[in-house]
Amino acid sequence: MRNKWGRNMPKPIVMMVFDYAEEDGELRPAREPQEFQSEETAIHKARLAAPHHAGVIAWAREAEPNTGDYGEPIELFRHGAVPDLE
Repeated sequence: MRNKWGRNMPKPIVMMVFDYAEEDGELRPAREPQEFQSEETAIHKARLAAPHHAGVIAWAREAEPNTGDYGEPIELFRHGAVPDLE
């Protein structure tokens, strides 16, 4: 995606892992989201994390942080219980 000046917009690539909380059984992030430089690395790390968590998702979206414009998230990898992306 290009911004109004014709430049490529940054593309955050993120992995999130989820576990069920012991206290109430609610699905929660197991740790802070991790950002990666490439989709391949995010997918690789998500596959490695999948057996150890209730859910894992890696996703990317086009972004223009200066204006707050963000594209729709594109799922790269999903496994297990993952809440909807907003």
